[in-house]
Amino acid sequence: MSEQKHAIVVRGGWDGHQPVEATDLFIPYLEESGYRVDVHDSPAVYADADEMRQVDLILQCNTKNTIEKAESAGLIAAVEAGTGLAGWHGGIADSYRNDADYLQLIGGQFAHHPRVHPDEVTGERSDYYIPHVIEVRPEAAEHPIMAGIEDFELTTEQYWVLSDDYNDVLATTTLAARPWDPWKRPVTSPAVWTRQWGRGRIFVCTPGHSVDVVENTNVRTIIERGLLWASR
Repeated sequence: MSEQKHAIVVRGGWDGHQPVEATDLFIPYLEESGYRVDVHDSPAVYADADEMRQVDLILQCNTKNTIEKAESAGLIAAVEAGTGLAGWHGGIADSYRNDADYLQLIGGQFAHHPRVHPDEVTGERSDYYIPHVIEVRPEAAEHPIMAGIEDFELTTEQYWVLSDDYNDVLATTTLAARPWDPWKRPVTSPAVWTRQWGRGRIFVCTPGHSVDVVENTNVRTIIERGLLWASR
């Protein structure tokens, strides 16, 4: 019988992304997939080298937080040694802005999400919920994370991401240039990507602002597959 794999969930930060409720959706899936899952409410575990050597997969959902140098170094060392790192939305792409090494590790940083028309602004989070399409790149159509998934529409935050060309982009989303926007041509951002770092794999899915988005059939399938793909 094969040895049970070990996953950790590192969650916290801004409550608006529902880090507890959203990650709780995936813990049973990981357990059913053969993982022992431990949950941490801060990145402090990353600095524990003995613990991190035993981790096959990190599911991180920790938005707008900070990370200490020893924690960042421990996370990066673990990934380079083969630990997988996976997450969605701000829980991975808007974490630890204070740490440039982390930003390089992930390969993409949240920069913006457009609002509705100025006349429709209410001051609520829904001001940023706009319909948009997640487009599967043709060359990624047979990738194990994307196989069988076609372009799909969401009404939620649409992430404008600063990224680099080391990412293997599986899906994109194009932000329109509307008359009231300061940018004057459409901007295409990666929406789902993977990244190889040392012996480790990284998976990022930018849709996932709230539980209802994560529960979308396409988004949830992409995340579930991405978790297993990234794992050691």
